[in-house]
Amino acid sequence: MAEKDILSSLRSLMASHSPPLDALVVPSEDYHQSEYVSARDKRRAFVSGFTGSAGLALITMKEARLWTDGRYFLQAMQQLSDQWTLMRMGEDPAVDIWMADNLSADAAIGVDPGCVSVDTTKRWKLAFSKKQQKLVQTETNLVDEIWKNRPPEDVNPVSVHPLEFTGCSVAEKLKDLREKLRQEKARGIIISMLDEVAWLYNIRGNDVPYCPVVHAFAIVTLNSAFLYVDNRKLSNEVKSYLEENAVEVREYTAVVSDVVLLSSNQLDLANAEDAKDIKSDSDETVTTVSDTVLIWVDPGSCCYALYSKLNSEKVLLRQSPLALAKAIKVVYTFYFFIVNLGSNK
Repeated sequence: MAEKDILSSLRSLMASHSPPLDALVVPSEDYHQSEYVSARDKRRAFVSGFTGSAGLALITMKEARLWTDGRYFLQAMQQLSDQWTLMRMGEDPAVDIWMADNLSADAAIGVDPGCVSVDTTKRWKLAFSKKQQKLVQTETNLVDEIWKNRPPEDVNPVSVHPLEFTGCSVAEKLKDLREKLRQEKARGIIISMLDEVAWLYNIRGNDVPYCPVVHAFAIVTLNSAFLYVDNRKLSNEVKSYLEENAVEVREYTAVVSDVVLLSSNQLDLANAEDAKDIKSDSDETVTTVSDTVLIWVDPGSCCYALYSKLNSEKVLLRQSPLALAKAIKVVYTFYFFIVNLGSNK
């Protein structure tokens, strides 16, 4: 599809949307707020022709603008057609400020809520409130509707990362994570970052070029652990490994309905029959949730689509505890690095 046809088609969808959209934001990120995404998730590159890893496209009925950072100014100048205006991050107004100042009062600004974080959404809503502009969560991704040759989802196999390299078992990691939950009076956590999911469950994948991750979400409660992934990517060996570590596998798209259950404290109850009298490798019994009311959400990595399913008054907005935990390298990691460094001399 030619670029002018892409913009024309998007504007037609914007006009027919309910409510009609005055602007459409197309971020670079996927549903996990990744900077580096699979070919299937390169929506901003598809609509703009700019292929850098970072950036955001804004399409109105009359113009199209692209924001990117200093790494990509030259590349963007070379790749953008004259239908686009380059907005230089750090020099030009930020996208939320530009929209607040230049779009009309009461303007409806559409975005796929799966592609923006909680932090970003809250910041935009604050900027838009000055002129009663509205951020509209589209029920579908409008780019996907016109992207006829969109690459299919790759079914790349998931592998188990050996304990000799991880230095810490899944049971140990879950035990530490649940202790963090108890300390914060939280009964569950939603994990969206692909590297955090891979680290927690000691698995690896190949769903994103040059990144050993798999497209997956995780939810961990005081009693249960879930992995949301395309089941076709799991061999019988990997399924057995996850089962042995008390990790329940569910389909990737089931995360939305399970977040709703988590919000109403029904997710563990749905697993109650399986959880009865079960003990983990650490000999911990199933924990009651009477004194724990919060759901832990990392506002920088959790998409707004999932956050919006929760009761905001019972959400703990804080950086994921896994961000720091996975930064602590085991002794073997340093040994492996030193040995390889020496062999490359």
